[in-house]
Amino acid sequence: MGRPPRHTADDFLDAAVRIFAAEGVSGVTMSAVAREVGAPSGSIYHRFPGRPALLAAVWLRTVTRFQESYLEALEQEPVTEAAVEAAAQVVRWCRVHPAEAKLLYGGDSALRVGDWSAEDRARVEVADRRLETAITKVVRRLRPLTGRSTDELMLALVDLPYAAVRRHLDRGEAPPPRIVDLVAKTTRILLTG
Repeated sequence: MGRPPRHTADDFLDAAVRIFAAEGVSGVTMSAVAREVGAPSGSIYHRFPGRPALLAAVWLRTVTRFQESYLEALEQEPVTEAAVEAAAQVVRWCRVHPAEAKLLYGGDSALRVGDWSAEDRARVEVADRRLETAITKVVRRLRPLTGRSTDELMLALVDLPYAAVRRHLDRGEAPPPRIVDLVAKTTRILLTG
């Protein structure tokens, strides 16, 4: 029986996120990630066949982690409170995970999604559809309750929290705690008038 690996795939992904937050995608090279972990360069290739696979894994893990709490919030009842909670959850998540939030803010195109394998791109599409389906379901339920249009509801659910965290992420900082309450309050006003 061989000895257990000293560095996990998550160790390498965590390092890639830190490097991305500090230097952008150009800094996320296989050797830089291995160096950040303190592992020989060959170790990273045992887990990821190349840089596109590493970048895809970083994106998919980050999206999955973000969606977990956002989708959980969207499933709450009543639906109006679920929408408020989901919008606030975006800010909360960005506060707790500022480096990952910066990665999500950059978008998959910043991670050169065109270079990813067809399998990785398909996994991204599945995650995107899951989120889109959940938001569409909530919007359909909110329209008759609130009298708001789809555009108004998307503003409350998606655009408002994104705008609230954006300027902080641009400066490389986590959104301050007051932004959570501000987004919740503003979302509630947009939904209920």
